[in-house]
Amino acid sequence: MDITSNPIQDENEQNKTGTDFRVIGLIGVAHFFSHLYIYLLPPLFPFLKTVFDVSYTELGLLLAVFSATTGLTQIPFGFLVDKFGAKFILILGLAVEGIAFALMGLAPGYGAVMLLMVIAGAANGVYHPADYAILSSSVSKDRMGRAFSLHTFAGYAGFAIAGPIIVLLNMYFGWRLGLAFCGFAGIATATLLLVYSRHLKHKLNNAKPKHKLRSEQHGDHGVKLLFSAPILMCLGFFALLSLGSTGIASFLIVALGQRHGTDVETATLILSTYLVASAVGVLIGGFVADRTQKHNLVAAICFLSTAIIIASIGAFYVNIFLLFFLMAVMGIMHGAIMPSRDMIVRSVTPDGAFGKVFGFVTSGFSIGGIIAPPLFGWILDQSEPSFVFFGIAAIMLCSMTTVFTSQRRRAS
Repeated sequence: MDITSNPIQDENEQNKTGTDFRVIGLIGVAHFFSHLYIYLLPPLFPFLKTVFDVSYTELGLLLAVFSATTGLTQIPFGFLVDKFGAKFILILGLAVEGIAFALMGLAPGYGAVMLLMVIAGAANGVYHPADYAILSSSVSKDRMGRAFSLHTFAGYAGFAIAGPIIVLLNMYFGWRLGLAFCGFAGIATATLLLVYSRHLKHKLNNAKPKHKLRSEQHGDHGVKLLFSAPILMCLGFFALLSLGSTGIASFLIVALGQRHGTDVETATLILSTYLVASAVGVLIGGFVADRTQKHNLVAAICFLSTAIIIASIGAFYVNIFLLFFLMAVMGIMHGAIMPSRDMIVRSVTPDGAFGKVFGFVTSGFSIGGIIAPPLFGWILDQSEPSFVFFGIAAIMLCSMTTVFTSQRRRAS
């Protein structure tokens, strides 16, 4: 009699599949709140300006402080994740950030909001090192690309829904109760993660070196690892990616208006089309990443495609319909980079070092976010809008050189 399947093996596979998607879901929800909180205050700026009698510059400083403290805490949290484990650090960070935003609803003045933004920004630094450490240790290898893509997609969803949610809550309950509600939602999510924390596994790097060679390998997990060529190239990858993304998100509307005479409403819709297409591209990129080992080549092709498209928009006059089409295609290609980006970092990271490495390389987001606004703002001040498009294309081409980091792979 032919045996077509092994019931025990099938049951184990089903259990593993269920665990994988449970982990991906839990981490995705946490990452959703990370991005939700980043974009929660800007829609309230007109109300906060009046209530606290401050300028928009002072309100913008709230976001700058939040980003700066996130960038500063990511690397220390990465070391803590690898030393003590990721799941409880992630849960605590989400809970603290939720509490901070809930308390903003009670803030008596601008100074109190600033202090709470410092606390929230510091707590926000846990997500990248903890999330990637848990995903890399808990999810099956054949689903890793989709895990990374869904993680990134959840963050995009947080960005997209932050504005509508807080505007709606403000309309019906006021901004104070709106912030409190969003804060308590984060606390509730942290509680949910605590209940299911047994599924959030993470390999620690606690092995004791037994001889010289082992000692050298153990030492390679510290600061020396972060300054190795492959990891520094990954940092450059993230920084350049952030530089280009921030340039598009911040100045595409103005650049389209100056270069093609596109009105603000249409340009805003074009940008929204690009962002939605990017989210779709992230999901597509996850499936691609699970079906190839050539993540460097995938990222390079996507970078080259985006460079050609954005340079074409700067070089030629194109009609509205073609602008929508080109930016949608560019969004898909740009989003598809993200899962391969994460797989590249994973491929050059030793077991037990995911927290510190992802905490280190994702600090490139802050680097790009700091450089891009004044750089592209200066370009527009020179009345050369086409150079915005050419500059972003040049950044994409430079990014191609960083994806070929190393052929070294992690030990199984």
